[in-house]
Amino acid sequence: MEGELRLATVDDAVKYQLFLVPCEPGDPDQHREVLQQYIERILVQFAPILVSYIWQNQPFNLKYKPTKGDIPAHIGGVTKFGDNIEDEWFIVYLIQQITKKFPELVARVDDNDGEFLLIEAADFLPKWLTPENSANRVFFHQGELCIIPKPKTPGEEPWLPATSPTILKALMLLSAHPDDFLATKSIRAAVYKRISGYPEKVRASFHQAHCYLPAGIVVVLKHRPALVAAAVQAFYLRDSIDLQACRPFKTFLPNTRVMTSVTFTKCLYAQLMQQKFVPDRRSGYTLPSPVHHQYKAHELGMKLAHGFEILCSKCNTVSPDSERQVLNTPFWAGFLNSLKTNNYFKGELEGSANYLDQLHMAENYFQQSVIKPESSVAMSPGEEILTLLQMSSFNLDELEKEAASLPPEDDDGWLEISPDDLDQILSEASGRNESIPPSNEEDQKYDLAEVTESMKAFISKVSTHEGAETPWSPAEACVTFDVDSFTDALDRILGADSEELDSDDLDEEEQFEFLDSDEDMDSEAHGEEEKALPNKMIGSLRSYMNDMDCELTHTNVGKSFITPRKVASSAKEPLSRDADCALGDDSDAGDTDLTPVDVDLNLVTNLLESYSAQAGLAGPASNILQSMGVHLPENSDHRCINSRAKD
Repeated sequence: MEGELRLATVDDAVKYQLFLVPCEPGDPDQHREVLQQYIERILVQFAPILVSYIWQNQPFNLKYKPTKGDIPAHIGGVTKFGDNIEDEWFIVYLIQQITKKFPELVARVDDNDGEFLLIEAADFLPKWLTPENSANRVFFHQGELCIIPKPKTPGEEPWLPATSPTILKALMLLSAHPDDFLATKSIRAAVYKRISGYPEKVRASFHQAHCYLPAGIVVVLKHRPALVAAAVQAFYLRDSIDLQACRPFKTFLPNTRVMTSVTFTKCLYAQLMQQKFVPDRRSGYTLPSPVHHQYKAHELGMKLAHGFEILCSKCNTVSPDSERQVLNTPFWAGFLNSLKTNNYFKGELEGSANYLDQLHMAENYFQQSVIKPESSVAMSPGEEILTLLQMSSFNLDELEKEAASLPPEDDDGWLEISPDDLDQILSEASGRNESIPPSNEEDQKYDLAEVTESMKAFISKVSTHEGAETPWSPAEACVTFDVDSFTDALDRILGADSEELDSDDLDEEEQFEFLDSDEDMDSEAHGEEEKALPNKMIGSLRSYMNDMDCELTHTNVGKSFITPRKVASSAKEPLSRDADCALGDDSDAGDTDLTPVDVDLNLVTNLLESYSAQAGLAGPASNILQSMGVHLPENSDHRCINSRAKD
């Protein structure tokens, strides 16, 4: 239990488990043998997309896990994905495809955040599903996302768990009712959207760049392209002790450098590019002028060489025989035959250069993801590099000839992103797919009624200590008013005989006519003496509200609201500023007819003033409106003022 807890709290790591259903008791040794066969079948099936994948930290791996507590025996693994979140979602895609290819397997995936699949679909989850009761409810079965629900009726309580089920209980339910627990279409769409595009998306995540590297590193990367990730991480996370090994270089001397093409993931390339680093003069690595046409290739090569040197400085030389012994087992022979059966080599002639390249990648994949037992000490990246250097030889002249015909490197314009592009990405990530309005305001029509309706819908939503619910559109969250409930509430407060009620926000005759309809019934049930007290209360309340309205009218609070009278007066020919003030004071002093406040106009005015005060930055007004799909234009008045100030 302690080991599982420690495993679950690893930062930036994804854990995956595959269970065989139905879970019938039997011989543990036989069950283990069956699960081991599934490991080989799965890894062989998905070898074509796994052998060439470059993992940020750790590869996808499957190991046999014996029964522990209420968790039955299964196959699974843990992968630390680090800064590259795409590794985690690629694993989700693999798990989905595994359960689709092998429908007798049921899988679950989580990370240090918990049920991150539910986090991805948070906008579409049912109300009952919370972090407290979501454990062991989310699975992949037959390639589909499944959620075990809570019982809705007493009849469902005997077989549906009211609290978080055990894994064994969940597997029994999925085995007995495979079609009853399919997640809703919106939840599945949110998760499937995140893993859409694979396996083609793997190639799109790579970035080819030219690097000026020592010949030894060029040879190592030809055999093990994935080692570029370990080298980038070593440089990216370097400290002063690591840099001591780089002055001077002992393994990768700078005088053997040649130009080559290196395949990165976009995450690794960005990490390497964004690091500002000046090499120690004792290292022997020098850079040309920044205006040199190959400056970037020299800089990338220098940084990558430091990473490889740091890796090699932390380990001792390993015998090449230790690697060959792994490939002399019957397990490797069966694995290789399975690859040939699944057309892994794509018709390449055995012994050809392309065939050998594919074979080397398969060997490395087999050692990293298939054969390594958890009890053994895995070979570190530095040991792999030194082993490859011992086993390989190179001809510097041949490498220089290859450098003369390198393929063009990829454009790295994706490193730069405009504010509009960022807004679009954030909008798409939120699941709304809203298009950002163009900057030309003349082509856009902004409906202020939509602003008021959206805000009313937002206010009408229920909010708790967990936050407020943002309506997707005004149509989905219209304001409702229950007349009967409101009438009953007034009856309880004011008594059974309510005739009228006055307020500056409500019209007496139109809004409260339903109160007069109760008068006949009340008069039959109660005498004149019983009606005296409610009438007196209503008269006192009305007088109190009138006095309060009159008092507020002459304060800044009353003057801050816009009324239809103010709007009408603003449409007339303006007087002088002093005359306006004098007339305004006189009209306020003698105003006995209280004009009702235009709520919608005041709402829009206050929102626009708040939005204008943000001066183009993020703020409460823009955040609330954008969350409801309302995008306001730039304040043209402020733009004119700023242009005049510059002039």
